[in-house]
Amino acid sequence: MNGFLLLVVLVLLFIVQSKLVHWFAFRKLSYTRRFSRLSAFAGETVNMVEVIQNRKILPVPWVKAESRISPNLRFHADTENEISGDRYHKSVFYLKPYHQITRKHTIYLAKRGYYQAGSVSLVAGDLLGMSAPVRQLDTGAAIEVYPQLLDTSELPVPSSRWQGDLIVKRWIMPDPIWISGMRPYAPGDDPGDIHWRATARTGELQVKVHDQTAAPKMMIVINAQMSEHQWGDLMEYEQDVVEHMISITASLCVNALQYGVDAGFAANIPLDKGNEPAILAPSRSGTRDTELLSALAHLSIQHTQTILALLDNLCAYTGMDMLLLSVYNSELLERRMQALRLRGNTVTLQLIDRGQPGEQGGVA
Repeated sequence: MNGFLLLVVLVLLFIVQSKLVHWFAFRKLSYTRRFSRLSAFAGETVNMVEVIQNRKILPVPWVKAESRISPNLRFHADTENEISGDRYHKSVFYLKPYHQITRKHTIYLAKRGYYQAGSVSLVAGDLLGMSAPVRQLDTGAAIEVYPQLLDTSELPVPSSRWQGDLIVKRWIMPDPIWISGMRPYAPGDDPGDIHWRATARTGELQVKVHDQTAAPKMMIVINAQMSEHQWGDLMEYEQDVVEHMISITASLCVNALQYGVDAGFAANIPLDKGNEPAILAPSRSGTRDTELLSALAHLSIQHTQTILALLDNLCAYTGMDMLLLSVYNSELLERRMQALRLRGNTVTLQLIDRGQPGEQGGVA
C-alpha cells in the first residue's frame, strides 16, 4: 500500500512539474543571439554569441534553441551544440533559478554574402518530456560577409597594370583655364564644371571639357553571363567564376580608393534578389570602401539584365575609366564598348577563365 501511495505521489509530482513548465517556462526567460562582428571578410572567423537567462525562482529542466543556418557559416567542432547537415543548429541549455548561460560558437565564413541567423525556435521541456511548449522569436542576428580581397600578385596582370595607369592619372592636375569644349551634363560630372551660359543658351545642362581628366573615375563592370545567349541559373562552378570577378572588383576598388581615385562598379546581377542590375556610380567619400564592400556582399548571382543592355545603360555616363570583366568577347560586346568610348570613356576588356567544375576562374 505504501508503495502504491508513493507511486501516486510521484505521478502527481511529475504532472505538477509538467504543468508548471508548460505554464511558466518562458516567463521571465530571455534569449539573445548576435555575431561578434557585423561584417567580416570571407575566409575569416567570427563568434556567434548566445545568451539565455532565467530570471525566476522556478528552474527550467531544459531549453533547446533550434535554427536554420546557412552552410556557408561553418561551425567549428563543439560539444555544446549540434549541427545537422551544416544547416540546422541546435543548442541545449539546463537552467537553474536565476541562472544565465553565455555560449560562443566559432564560425568560419566560407563565402561572400549577407546571412541572417536571427530566427530561432525555443522548445522548453520538463524532466520526462511530458510537456514541450514552443516559442518562435527573431533575434535579428545577421552578418555581412565581404568578398575576399586578393593580393596584387593574384590580380589579372592586365587589370593591375590598367589600374596602375589610372592611379598615375590621378596626380595629373587639369588646367582650369584651357577648355576644349562643351558637352551635355552626365551623371558623375563635377557640378563645378557646369557652364551656366551655355546651359541658358541651349536649354540643357552643359559642362566644360578640360584638356586633362580632373579626377579619374574607375568603374568595374561584371558580366555574369557565361556566353552571349546564356540565361537562367548558373552551375556551381560557373558561380565560382562570378565570385572570382567579385573578388577582383573588391580588390581593385579598395586599392583605388586608397590612392584617392573615385571607384564604383556595375553588374548585370541584382542586390538582394532585386529586379534591377546593380550600379554604384564612382565616388570616393569617407565611407566609400564600406559602401562598396557592403554592396558586393549583397550581390545575388541571378540574371536581371543582359550585359548588352547594361552597357547600353552605362552610356549615360561619361569620363569614366571602365574595366569589363567577362569570360567571353563578341562582336556585339565590342560594339557596345566602342559606343562607351564615343561617350568619352576609356574601356578595357579583361577576359576571365571560364574554369571547370571544381576549379576557380582565373585569367584567360
